Amino acid sequence: MVRTSRRTLLAGASLLPMALAGLLAMPGAGLAQTAAQSGAQTGAPAVSTGTTPASASVNGTAATATPAAPAAPAAPKTWASTITYGAQLDAGITGNFDRPADGLNYGRLFDDKANTVLLNSLQLTVTRPIDPTLSTYDFGFILQGTYGSDARYTHYLGEFGYLTHDRDQFSILQANVTMHAPWLVKGGIDFKLGQFATLIGYETIDPSTNPFYSHSYNFNFGPFQHTGLQAVAHVNPTLDLYGEVDTGESTTFGGGDNNAEPAGLVGFGLNGLAGGKLTALAYIHLGPENATNALGNNANSEMRYEADSVVTYKATDKLTFVAEGQWQHDDAFGADSYGLAGYASYALTPTLTANFRGEVYRDNAGFFVAADPGNLDPIRALNGLPSRAYGAGRQTYSEWTWGVSYKPVIPHVALLAFRPEIRWDKSFSGGHPYNDLTNTGNFTLAGDVILGF
Repeated sequence: MVRTSRRTLLAGASLLPMALAGLLAMPGAGLAQTAAQSGAQTGAPAVSTGTTPASASVNGTAATATPAAPAAPAAPKTWASTITYGAQLDAGITGNFDRPADGLNYGRLFDDKANTVLLNSLQLTVTRPIDPTLSTYDFGFILQGTYGSDARYTHYLGEFGYLTHDRDQFSILQANVTMHAPWLVKGGIDFKLGQFATLIGYETIDPSTNPFYSHSYNFNFGPFQHTGLQAVAHVNPTLDLYGEVDTGESTTFGGGDNNAEPAGLVGFGLNGLAGGKLTALAYIHLGPENATNALGNNANSEMRYEADSVVTYKATDKLTFVAEGQWQHDDAFGADSYGLAGYASYALTPTLTANFRGEVYRDNAGFFVAADPGNLDPIRALNGLPSRAYGAGRQTYSEWTWGVSYKPVIPHVALLAFRPEIRWDKSFSGGHPYNDLTNTGNFTLAGDVILGF
């Protein structure tokens, strides 16, 4: 079977001044999602508004107070001083009680190896983020690479895909420059140029921003990453407009593209609704995505459409609900997928959160959902080359996941997180996609550790 590109999370940036103003015809662009660990605040001592006497009695002797020297003004921050460096490690295991003969958790990607400890990712990041609230220009960048088993799925075509045949591989996650420009609309426009994350989907490649170790079908079998230009126009505090021109899914320019045509994205975001409790995002990415190696010149004209919407409602300070809907269509194979996922998170304590995810995903032609037994199967499928990847045919999948995330505060550690989970997958179609195509359902018990500096 011929499979399509996977999704990758990378942030991008751009500096094309006046020519980019015309991009508003295809509004703004997205910002890659990143995680930050916030530290505990310490209270400041109370400051008296009364006056201090010039002298006071010490052991019966008058003592004159020495006035404190005025504090030296803080040195202004330079652009270089705001560059940050970080490292993050994620490792986990998925216990599959069926012990599948092929060793795979079907329908999973980053946690696809059953009963095997995985070094999922060791990420190194150098970044200087822009401030989108400024009324002046601001410039930044991000460079991020990863090593581990996740990198099998996060390659850009033409970059390090065949560097090694091992399970643990290296890939670039983000490589871009960014600019905030006070142009045209109240909040200005933010640009990205380079390699960046897709805006499609609620979950991300960065494990620290997800509630679970395992991923949804929506995440696994949607787009991951793009190369090109993104922009986001902050029309007002409520409305953002997004636009993008790119080379397609997980591709780059020249020999790093699997066909000869561009792709793009449009969308919008609504912020601060319902008294600040509700946000909504909606995007559609469209363009040819199949490889010329598989379809010949027809690959340049057969479109794929990928639409996604995410609504987040913060009911209370502790309780948050998220709903995601996704639709994909591929012209070349007459294939559609429909996904609906719901999330609930409740903060039991400042460091312990209970999480739930329920999802139904329909793959009406058996085109999108697949498994990759070989370490090079994902990159070969992206390039339209033969691989050992296999699917389970037309199915309606479901998954129900319960878990907790425990994030203790540790001095000098940016993030320490433990995410145990219980998951039940089930085909509603009566098919047998799990346990090496023998079972209709699959029960797994999993967990991972994230350590960031």
